[in-house]
Formats: sequence, structure tokens, C-alpha cells
Amino acid sequence: MLNFLKKTAAKVWAKNHVKQSENYKKNAVEDQQKLLLQLVKTAEKTLFGREHRFEEITSVEDYQNRVPISDYEGIKHYIEKVKRGQRNILWTDTPEYFAKTSGTTSGAKYIPISREGMPYQIAAAQSALFHYISQKGNADFVNGKMIFLQGSPELEEIFGIKTGRLSGIVAHHIPNYLQKNRLPSLKTNLIEDWETKVDEIVKETEKENMTLISGIPPWLIMYFEKLIERNGKKITELFPNLQLIVTGGVNFEPYREKMNELLGKPVDTVQTFPASEGFFAFQDDYTKEGLLLLTNHGIFYEFIPLELYGKPDAPRLTLKDVELHRDYALILTTNSGLWSYSIGDVVRFISKDPYRILVSGRTKHFTSAFGEHVIAFEVEEAMKATVEKFPAQITEFHLAPQVNPAEGLPYHQWFIEFEKEPGNFEAFKKNLDDEMRKRNTYYDDLISGNVLQPLIITKLKKNAFQEYAKSEGKLGGQNKIPRLANDRKIGDFLEIFKISH
Repeated sequence: MLNFLKKTAAKVWAKNHVKQSENYKKNAVEDQQKLLLQLVKTAEKTLFGREHRFEEITSVEDYQNRVPISDYEGIKHYIEKVKRGQRNILWTDTPEYFAKTSGTTSGAKYIPISREGMPYQIAAAQSALFHYISQKGNADFVNGKMIFLQGSPELEEIFGIKTGRLSGIVAHHIPNYLQKNRLPSLKTNLIEDWETKVDEIVKETEKENMTLISGIPPWLIMYFEKLIERNGKKITELFPNLQLIVTGGVNFEPYREKMNELLGKPVDTVQTFPASEGFFAFQDDYTKEGLLLLTNHGIFYEFIPLELYGKPDAPRLTLKDVELHRDYALILTTNSGLWSYSIGDVVRFISKDPYRILVSGRTKHFTSAFGEHVIAFEVEEAMKATVEKFPAQITEFHLAPQVNPAEGLPYHQWFIEFEKEPGNFEAFKKNLDDEMRKRNTYYDDLISGNVLQPLIITKLKKNAFQEYAKSEGKLGGQNKIPRLANDRKIGDFLEIFKISH
């Protein structure tokens, strides 16, 4: 009876929530403009607000004229003041948390999360589940066990500000009604070494009634593989009541076939777009591609056309100005004190009613050694189309330019860890190159003009990418391996794992 009541209550909450959310889907442009002015008004007396004359701002244009685009390096001196205990620097008072992330140029980054910002992280995750329940009419998962593959919930303090990985911070805010259903145990969650942690999670969960599993796709795959290795069963055989996979962090599509293979049969999937800086979007309609952009969750968005990103006169567009199927660098102003902050993600709108996006890459993750500016979305879509055509399964891949080959023309080198190789490898390779040429006209021109030779695939031994992640101290949690790069740092490491022909 209790299980029935719990499931029924979830369906009622979901229906009401989705009905209420229709307003912000319809009024996104107006809501965004109001939100920006509210954020500016709230932060008028902060150091940042005084330095940028927030009291004079009455429009989006005023704001853009006074506040330049900035990355972490640009706000680091403000963050250092906050870390020393100073108040009212970027936002009122001090942050409730610092989400600590690993940076490439800045070392560790400390992203502030305010008392106002934290509830939106939780509300967005709940909203994603409510939309799923409402659309699918399925709330069965609320009665089973749920696992969130995440970082350690142990937090340190910097001048009274609790600091840790975002997923570890979020673990402290799981609603009470989910706590008793949640795995793994606190003891296991506190394990820092990722491989040891996953081994313990496998032991804790293999006999449980798992109904919801959440995490970043490559680490879900690692967890599933260890379960199968220990039990000799596909995941849906081991967990027959598994209802839902919730993913985030990277584009799910390149992992879908591999995931289905491990699962044994398809399981409903909800894709999300969370980050330390905010929770931006989630999949709200399972009949359509794309993620619903959350326009009333304390974040004001600006968009810079990717080809103009970094140029001093680049336009800063708002929602009303964006075009469909064009790539934009995502810029954030948040209720945690980030002001026109370049997060490094690239998005592409596929709908404006409501506003739905695809995450198409990273501003720093591209290959343009020859002027082609290939982005992650293009390589992922080319791989997806090729894998669909050939009976192959990919564990992971990475693209790096080979500018000075020992012989012949330069080329794009694809490092691929196959779970199952294609029957006709040469045809697979040619198809992948053709798909890339279709998606990037500059690359096509370079091949046609004999500047580049067609791509070359280097096959890798099993767990090559895990070994790379381990070497960088980025195994597990929210860490992601770039799908492509403009240098050979990752590629040269992966050469160690090359399968000789």
C-alpha cells in the first residue's frame, strides 16, 4: 500500500509541476530580461557591482556595455578575495559552497554556489524526473533503489565555505523521501580512489532492486562492465526492475549502442546538462531531440557565435536573437555571482518554441591545425552515423591532428577503442571520413585539395582511455575525456596502447 501511495503521489506532483512549467517555456525572453535586472539590483552593493556601476544599469544593453565577457582567469582575483574570507565581493555575503573543479590553464577552479543558487541545482534535477514521470506515466522507479555515481560527499572548509566536487555537494541535498532508497552507502561514497570505489559499489548494489541509475556515460559503462564481469548477466537481467538511466556531462549518443549492449535491452534515458556553474537544461520530451533550456532558474544567458568567439567585436546575443542550427559559445550570469562568464561549452538551438539545445562541444576542444575548425558535435555525429551503418561498437575515441607524418600528407588521426570491430574496417574508415566531409566543408576542401589525406584510425587496447584518465588524476566522478584536441598531448599518450597490425 505504501509503495502504491508513493507512486501515485509522484504522478500527481509531476503532473502539477509540468503544468506550472508551461509559463516559463512560453515567456522565456521576457523572463530572461527581468531576471538580469533583478540579479544586477541584488548585487549593486558588492565590490563587483560598485566597480561596474550596477546602479546605472536599466537594460540588457547597459549591462553588456559595462560588464565584459570573462573566463575563470578574469574573475580569479575576486575568487581569491572570497577565499580569504572577504564578503560582498561577487554576490551578497559569502557563497554557501565552492564547487572545486579541475582546470587546464588555471589549476583547480573554485566556482561559487550561493544560498540562492543551490536550490536551483536540486529543483532542476527534480524537474527532469517530474517531466519524465508526466510524459511516460511511469513512476515505478520511486519504490526501488537508486544510485548516483558521484564524487566524495566529504567537504573541506575555506574560511567557513564548504568546498568539494559538485556531485559531492549535491549528495547533501538529496530530498529526505529519496534518502532511504539511495545507494551507495556513505562509507563507500567517501572512497577517493575511483576504481576501488566502483568495485565497492558493485558489491553493494548487485543484489539490490535497482530502479534508477545516474552518472556520466563512460563511468556508467565502467560500473556496468564490472557488474557483468562478476555476475555473468546483462544489467537488465541483474536488475529486472531497472526503469531509468539519468545521464549528464557529455553527449549520450556516442555511448548509446554500447550502453544498450551492456543493458541487454533499451532502458528509458533522461539526458541532462548540469555543471558547477548551474543546471542549464534537461530532456523534457522523449519524442524529440534536444534539451529544454531552463530560463527561470537564476541564470541569464548570452550567446556568442562560435566563429566570432574571442574577437573583441563579437556580438553578445540574447535568446530573442539566436538562430537555429548555429553554434554558440555559452555565456552565463548567475545568482551565485558569475557575471558574463564564459563556461567553455558550445550549444546549438534546435527549437525556439520552447528553447531546446544540443551541447555541441567546448570552445577549447576543437581540431583546427589546418584551418578546418572541427568541433565535437561534428565528430560525434559522424561517428554515430558510421556506427549505425556498420555492426561496430565503440567504447571511446579521440581525434588529434598529425601535422608532420613520417611520410605522405598530414591527416586527422582517430584513436578508437573498439568493443566490437566492424566487419569491413576499410569501409568503416572511408564512411567515417565521408561523414566528416559532409559535416565540415573546410575539412572537405582540405581533402579535395590534397592538403590532407583521408583520416587514419589507430585501434587501441581495452581500457586505454581509462589509463589516460588515471594518468591525469581524472578517473571517475564528473571528469570527461575530450573527444578531440588541437594538439597531440592525449594522442601521444594513447599511442602507447596502439594495437599493432
